[in-house]
Amino acid sequence: MLRSSLFRWGLTMAAVLLVVAPVASGCGSPVTSDESSASTTAGAAESGTVGEGFFGTSAVHEIAVTLSQDDYDAAMAAYTESGDKEWIKAIVTIDGETYENVGLRLKGNSSIMGLKEGGRGFTGDMGRGSQDEPQALPWLIDLDKFVDRQNHEGIVELAVRSNVTETALNEAVSLALLAQAGIASQEAAYVRFSVNDSRPSLRLVIENPDDRWMAKNFSIKGALYKAESTGDYSYRGEEPESYDEVFDQEAGKTNADLVPLIQFLDFINNSDDATFEAELPERLDVEAFATYLAVQELIGNTDDIDGMGNNSYLYYDTEVERFTVVAWDHNLAFGMMGGAGMMGGAGGLGNQDWGGATGPDTRGFDGELPDGMQLPDGMPEDAQPPEGMEPEGMEPPTAGQFPGGGQTRGNAPRGMGGKSNILVERFMANPEWAQLYEDRLAELTTELYESGKAADILDGLVAILKAHAADLVDPSTVDEEASAISTYFATE
Repeated sequence: MLRSSLFRWGLTMAAVLLVVAPVASGCGSPVTSDESSASTTAGAAESGTVGEGFFGTSAVHEIAVTLSQDDYDAAMAAYTESGDKEWIKAIVTIDGETYENVGLRLKGNSSIMGLKEGGRGFTGDMGRGSQDEPQALPWLIDLDKFVDRQNHEGIVELAVRSNVTETALNEAVSLALLAQAGIASQEAAYVRFSVNDSRPSLRLVIENPDDRWMAKNFSIKGALYKAESTGDYSYRGEEPESYDEVFDQEAGKTNADLVPLIQFLDFINNSDDATFEAELPERLDVEAFATYLAVQELIGNTDDIDGMGNNSYLYYDTEVERFTVVAWDHNLAFGMMGGAGMMGGAGGLGNQDWGGATGPDTRGFDGELPDGMQLPDGMPEDAQPPEGMEPEGMEPPTAGQFPGGGQTRGNAPRGMGGKSNILVERFMANPEWAQLYEDRLAELTTELYESGKAADILDGLVAILKAHAADLVDPSTVDEEASAISTYFATE
């Protein structure tokens, strides 16, 4: 059931709509957009039932953002020139509730990399966001960045997700399945997202892991660390400064500093095999980690803890002094690696011989880049090009298509140009824990796929999009992208 390293093009993007509020005096002129807003009245009529809560599953919500053109241009220039993601003060209206002085900044790495090169990222129209289309870019909304304790229904931070698909069904289904498997996930909502009277865009908005999220899923007494795409799980010495571009503490800063994390990294990298086997269960929730790996396998997500983005959090329980791996970033789930122009690669679950030896480095295109392919500065030599940067003659498929034919859950690609992860390698090299992973994979296949639960989740989301977002994404596209996902549910 392990995944191969075949190249695979894209699937679906999801439903979030930001509706723009008028510009407040003193904020400057609003950002302009190429397309004027569709009727917000009609949009509101399709937003679902009021009063369900923002993360109610039967609604498509509305978020309205107003930006100053000068502030927006300055933020884009800062990112283009230095990679800094500067905060903008904005007015944000969520389902009719207006909040002023809200923090807004770009969020993501590979998803906005194209903004530096040619003004485009891989969000938006089948993966092509633009500086001219702020409603198509990935954002972090922080309601209390500038106003202490400002929140919407207790929600402080929202991540407006990027996706290479039009429905984002792949990420929405993935998050639901993580929760069904009993491990920490993020709640999600489809939203009508627009910026300064732009044409609304269907986006998926999810919880951003913060102190509130940590308290809800674990304990307010813990600490939460985010693995950065510029880092890995290597040990870099005892000095916290050595981890500035490697891990970022997102929550629980009054409960712990980086010392527990550094000690954990020292252990997983430098302990001998006997010590690792004896002490890992004291330092890591191994049951939850096996479940995490099994779910990532089921949903065909190769951009996980050992993917190019290093996508993961580590939660630290200060009372029992034990870590838990937390899943994050599923916009490339269900075989979308490659469709997003991102690079997974050797060293992941699909490329391991779980008897203990790392498998061969089997990247796409037989390990060679096609003639004429140019990669952005700083990208690994074994990487694949972002969408829109393919050499002449290479075209992505239309919505819902899967290249190669017959690729399903069991042989989803690991991707190209990714990373190995020492924790995954050593965990899976242990026969007992490798068997625990296999057992959880078999159990979850039955519980989520054979039971029809995953199909029911997908059908429910499809119904929401068809009922409340037909003006944003064509129902036939919804069907095509849902059908591509459903191929993963087939059991052998």
